[in-house]
Amino acid sequence: MLVFWEHGYEGASLVNLTEAMGISTTSMYATFGNKEELFRKALERYSEGPGAYVTRALDEPTALGVATAILAGTVRTTTRAARPHGCLGVQGALATGDTARGARDRLAAWRNDVYSRVRERFQRAVDDGDLPADTDPAFLARYVTTVSAGIAVQAASGVGSDELQEIADVALRHWPIH
Repeated sequence: MLVFWEHGYEGASLVNLTEAMGISTTSMYATFGNKEELFRKALERYSEGPGAYVTRALDEPTALGVATAILAGTVRTTTRAARPHGCLGVQGALATGDTARGARDRLAAWRNDVYSRVRERFQRAVDDGDLPADTDPAFLARYVTTVSAGIAVQAASGVGSDELQEIADVALRHWPIH
């Protein structure tokens, strides 16, 4: 997971991957089938580990709490000193050739799944009266996930957590209220 996170799908060589796992190339193919399947497993591990803040955020009692937890989780996850900066799900296969189309498509689906889950949660907030009735849950979910992705890209560029948290705070200043 860390090799893909740091180097992206195409940048992660089989040598780097097998060294990180402490196995031979033959064992890697026997266990995972191919690099793309290994990447799928790494993305699952990322979702259940460093990226699990999204699932936890969806359990917040208010829509603002959800958005705040997503953005704070993004800042925290993408700027940790002991981890690669940025987000595996945002950057892992953005700049890839045709041979990596499967990985690129998988990450697009992963990002769309996050958006859909946030949109559904915001729809519940509208239905429950937590958000104004005229709030567009799809637009609001796209806004929060886009700001989150932007934070991840900026973190990968070396922007620090304090500055990124300020950006998250500014993004939430105009939250829809009754």
